[in-house]
Parts: sequence; structure tokens; C-alpha cells
Amino acid sequence: MPDASPDNRPYRPCVGIMVLNAAGSVFVGSRVDVPGDHWQMPQGGIDKGETPVEAAFREVYEEIGIVRDKLELIRESAQWLHYDLPTALSRRIWKGRYRGQKQRWFAMRFNGTDADIDLTRHKPEFDRWRWVTRAELPSLIVPFKQDTYEKVVSEFSDLG
Repeated sequence: MPDASPDNRPYRPCVGIMVLNAAGSVFVGSRVDVPGDHWQMPQGGIDKGETPVEAAFREVYEEIGIVRDKLELIRESAQWLHYDLPTALSRRIWKGRYRGQKQRWFAMRFNGTDADIDLTRHKPEFDRWRWVTRAELPSLIVPFKQDTYEKVVSEFSDLG
């Protein structure tokens, strides 16, 4: 019989970044750790002593190799967004300490060229990437993150 008790574990503090190119398209990468098409925008944990905006710039550099001077911060989300991981996954990763993630989202304009993107700058998290429209985003994302992505798209819908 499944455990019906509430999950009182905390959410992992994290950032997510919507990287927009000059045409207004959004960067997505396909995760290396999951076979198939598992696309997402850059995201990652906030290190001890780091502000969310510092974490956002660091994560973009680590995950997709874009240096800070090729990015312009456009907007920070008004609130933290939360999502729960599937229970089996949440018990396996992060030593089972977290039920999911709470994310502060940032929209950033990428002022470089596609040649500035380097998925191997750090330990690769993506094996391929592409630019997509905001309307496409929720349908590309794993189901447990779709609600979060719909909220991010809505909040940043006015950005060109």
C-alpha cells in the first residue's frame, strides 16, 4: 500500500534561466543523463553564500558556456516557483533530502552568436541544444515541470 503521508521534506533552492536570443527564441538543451528527448532550460542549485542572480549567471556559464559579458539580465521572476519530483526520483537524487525544487527564474538576453555556446565548458549536462519558441516550451518538458514552465512563459511573455 502506498504511503499517503505528506512529504515534509524541503524544496532545494534553485535558479532557472530563460536565455533569449536576438530573435526572441529560447535556448533549450537535451539532458545527457536521461535517454531520449528531455529538453529543459538551464537551471541549477544556489551555492552557499551565493545570491540567486549570481547562481543564474554561474549556471548559464557552467551548463552552456556563455560568459557573463554576452548576457544581459532582463528580469527576475516575481516569486519562487515550486515543483515536486516524482517520489522515486526524489528519494534517489540529492541523497533524498528534497521533495523537489523551488526556483527563482531569470530572463536573460544572449548578445553573442551560436558559436559562443559551449556545452563542454563544465561537466556536460546537455548533449545537444536548439532555439525554440516560448509556445513550444511546455510541450518539450517532462510532465512534472510543465506547470512551472507554463508560469515562466506567462510571466516573461511580454519580452521580445
